[in-house]
Amino acid sequence: MTARRHPTIQGATGSPLELARRISDDLLFPSALEVDRARAVPVERLDRLAAAGLYGLAGPADAGGMGLTDPRTGMRVLEILAGGCLTTTFVWMQHHGAVRAVAAGPPGLRAAWLERLCRGQVRAAAAFSGLRRPGPPLLVARAVEGGWALDGLAAWVTGWGRVDVVHVGARTEAGDVVWLLADAVTGPTLTAERLDLAAVGASSTVTLRFHDHRVTGDRVTGSEPHQAWAERDRASLRSNGSLALGVAGRCLSLLGPSRLDVELTRSREELDGASPDEMPRARAAASALALEAAAALVTAGGGRSILRDQHAQRLAREALFLLVFGQTPVIRRAQMERAGIG
Repeated sequence: MTARRHPTIQGATGSPLELARRISDDLLFPSALEVDRARAVPVERLDRLAAAGLYGLAGPADAGGMGLTDPRTGMRVLEILAGGCLTTTFVWMQHHGAVRAVAAGPPGLRAAWLERLCRGQVRAAAAFSGLRRPGPPLLVARAVEGGWALDGLAAWVTGWGRVDVVHVGARTEAGDVVWLLADAVTGPTLTAERLDLAAVGASSTVTLRFHDHRVTGDRVTGSEPHQAWAERDRASLRSNGSLALGVAGRCLSLLGPSRLDVELTRSREELDGASPDEMPRARAAASALALEAAAALVTAGGGRSILRDQHAQRLAREALFLLVFGQTPVIRRAQMERAGIG
């Protein structure tokens, strides 16, 4: 595959948190309303994240990454960027699963891909949400000569037109999960249908449909039993809570001092300390806080808050979006219990 040509990436100085704060406050937030109305996230914004080294946040230093090993710092970076522009952050965050998988993958795959992924010279989306659904798999991988053939759909893939590859998780005939790097290029065996989202529309989120779509064996990042993946997924639900905290935090910074400032700190601590069994309630609380903070900002701004040139309406729509993005059945149950329904 020939990757899209991105501008030359230069290094940036500062800790990950310092870089994230500067980019969030100086670049992302001032133009977040413009991006909210755009067809797609401007590539220059993603280039800026790459230039700061943030595409390699989770990547090893010997491959051009930041070598970050503290998960709480990574969650704070995600939260800070989401408070600047959720749409841009939503596209950028999909990349890191591919970085981690390639870093832990076969030596040949690592040599071919890892440094370019860490530097943001090749950018990745993720396609695995169908693995969470009960019943027959939405996307199936068949072993064929030289690799794998994909059939079915990936209902939710973000960043289309701004990514070079998609890290796809598909069920095999044996019921396992195989992970593949598929080129983000449509053709006779791969089509993309854009989703019309009420928020983060410029994230260019699509449904991909595969029909005997071939991926060579050298693009396999790994495979695992589906139950092993499900347990790993259950233990990894923390990150989407940072998106809700980012939206809530931006609302509170615009609103001024309030009792919700304490709630923001409490919610972050609950997410950081939650066990897999406790995480659904912590995620539900973070989503509820984002909604409450957005409602307070809209209320304080009065009628002007619902004008399209106001951040309040954008943040309110994003808070609603985050109620259901990354929502698993157990998180949904916790949200409904919190609301006193069901």
